[in-house]
Amino acid sequence: MSIEIIGYKIIARGIVQGVGFRPFIYTHAIANHLTGWVRNTSNGVEIEINGKENDIHHFLSLLREQLPPLARIDQIEITPSPPSGYLVFEIIPSQPQANEFIPITPDIAICADCKRELFDPANRRYRYPFINCTNCGPRFTIIQDIPYDRPLTTMSEFLMCSSCKSEYDNPLDRRFHAQPIACPECGPQIRFESPQTSVVKQETALQTARQWLKNGKILAIKGLGGFHLACDASNPTAVEELRTRKGRVDKPFALMAFDLKTIRRHCLVSDQEAELLLSRQHPIVLLERKASSNIAQAVAPNQQTMGIMLAYTPLHLLLLEPEEGFPDLLVMTSGNISEEPICYDDQEARERLGNLAEGFLLHNRRIHMRVDDSVVRKMADQPYPIRRARGFAPDGILLSSPVPPLLAGGAELKNTFCLARQNYAFVSHHIGDMENFETLRSFEEGIRHYEQLFRIRPELFACDLHPDYLATRYIQQRACEEKLPIVTVQHHHAHLAACLADHGWSNDEPVIGVCFDGTGLGTDGTIWGGEFLVGGYSDYQREYHLAYIPLPGGDAAIRKPARMALAHLWQAGLEWEGNLPPVQELNAEEQSALRKQLEKGLNAPLTSSMGRFFDAVAALIGLRERVTYEGQAAIELEAAADPEEKGFYPFEIRHGVLDPTPLWKKLLKDWRNGISIPVLSARFHNSIVAGTLEACSHIRDRKGCNVIALSGGVWQNRYLLENSVRALKKAGFEILLHHQVPTNDGGISLGQAIVAAANVR
Repeated sequence: MSIEIIGYKIIARGIVQGVGFRPFIYTHAIANHLTGWVRNTSNGVEIEINGKENDIHHFLSLLREQLPPLARIDQIEITPSPPSGYLVFEIIPSQPQANEFIPITPDIAICADCKRELFDPANRRYRYPFINCTNCGPRFTIIQDIPYDRPLTTMSEFLMCSSCKSEYDNPLDRRFHAQPIACPECGPQIRFESPQTSVVKQETALQTARQWLKNGKILAIKGLGGFHLACDASNPTAVEELRTRKGRVDKPFALMAFDLKTIRRHCLVSDQEAELLLSRQHPIVLLERKASSNIAQAVAPNQQTMGIMLAYTPLHLLLLEPEEGFPDLLVMTSGNISEEPICYDDQEARERLGNLAEGFLLHNRRIHMRVDDSVVRKMADQPYPIRRARGFAPDGILLSSPVPPLLAGGAELKNTFCLARQNYAFVSHHIGDMENFETLRSFEEGIRHYEQLFRIRPELFACDLHPDYLATRYIQQRACEEKLPIVTVQHHHAHLAACLADHGWSNDEPVIGVCFDGTGLGTDGTIWGGEFLVGGYSDYQREYHLAYIPLPGGDAAIRKPARMALAHLWQAGLEWEGNLPPVQELNAEEQSALRKQLEKGLNAPLTSSMGRFFDAVAALIGLRERVTYEGQAAIELEAAADPEEKGFYPFEIRHGVLDPTPLWKKLLKDWRNGISIPVLSARFHNSIVAGTLEACSHIRDRKGCNVIALSGGVWQNRYLLENSVRALKKAGFEILLHHQVPTNDGGISLGQAIVAAANVR
């Protein structure tokens, strides 16, 4: 009696290329006695299988339940198909398909297998700085087009040797179709150069760089997605010199370590934080510094945390290899002049970083798309993205319903853009603050690349309500030139929508959006930032907001929190007493001009900004009167807070407004009575928690909403977030926090995209 042979056709979409998916299919098809084929296409991976029913069902169960480490199936179609009489199972050539697309794998940190081979003297890739396999290495930074095959990457410039070709062609090898595959014989090489030395290569280049770092020099190091500026993190002179050259006065530097044990010598690391550090992305993780650490205070001035990442490429591991007398941690900050994009081209780096670095550690694997390091923090017992870039972008975010092809331009600060199509939103890597031509150029070049990779020709555009943002101008110009519709999205509505989309939210019931940040143009022409919204993707209502305060001098008040403190006191009808820190910061002439601005409303737009409220308190209690980077005063105010303090100050909540006048009176009284800064800071934070709970409770009583989405840059404050979540949950609210895109303006583009799609739908 013959056993019937049946057939199926399968299409898998998601992260299924460049992650060992086809070898996985091949291996399990052979093990289950199946015949047919598997291939990459521009739409995903196609499979055709013939075999006995039980064997096929076992194969399909493996496909659903057991995948390669980096693979992810987002959609799968399985349809019966008449058997085609195949005699074997094979991997057949890729098939490009016009206008089709797939998600692209982000760059992945070196895997355990490659790390073991890197330090194995018996391995042919021993100490080779570009060792990689199907489970790790460069992806997005080297891809020029899809399908993801070597000829369409920057590795096409290197001809594989016979040994690499044998591994590449063997479906049972860990390096089967690992597109960046290389070895010392055929792959990229490193070199060291400086004005003082002749060019040296390979191991000599590496050891030269290590010696220079050990001697306190500053180097430019070409990595995975661009250049870093590096120095010994325990050398105060080197760190201060790097600050001076880079023009970065106080903003913290990122650090890099060889292993977790090294990080534990300098920071407190919880199990969850260790998991983040060791994740396949190896992001920068914000950790609490130990008092015993010898890392220079100038690495993160006036802060109790340090941002540290583990070495994520073989080159970084070799550079940081432990040795007597070699630094534990290296500063690894973005290779740029402050506020410019990270350098990623060799010649560009020589020109822009030549005055910053004394030497260059370079390599000849070309970077196609610059990508900065990601930053993550553990907040409320979950990973909380601060900057989404290497390791995460351009991984697609699954949407709850399909959208038309569209482009959203994002915000002015911490910019990302978002291209969306069908059920995917592709939020870009971190672009930066859109304040100069170089960043605008990086923004435009990123959009072109994403449009090509994901085969998206926008039919709809979205942008911020603010007409002067460079991203808004770009979107408006394109919409005009291409004669396509454009949706302008209010900044805080975009925050709310981004948080909902981050959760794949499909419920039509409105939610409460507590959106706290620094700046966002409101529909009434004022500057919003302390908002309680009720709504969803298509629309919203503004239920409560922080009371309006004049912003005297606009940007001048942002740079000088002392001005903001005095504006708050003026609005509350309180005197500018001579011994107050913000009064002492400004001379008599400045105070006179400021008072005139406030009284006459000259260049003093109204704002409900929660970010500026934090600035004002930091200035009033003498913590920070002027800032050198965005959010500095609020960050230092959080760092000062006493976690044991439970007191708080009242708001007056009436007619949809949270009036802080009673808070200022109580805070001033405490300050005059000599209450310490840590206690004052904690009481202020606790006041925001209490005010948020009260406002949300009023909204629930009237509207019936029980779900709260917390979004906006102020929610990067760990003290505020964790205490607010605790209080709101205790009151019975369901809380939505960001976990795929940042709560800051780095998530705005996703929200704009979803709001635009909902409005045209």
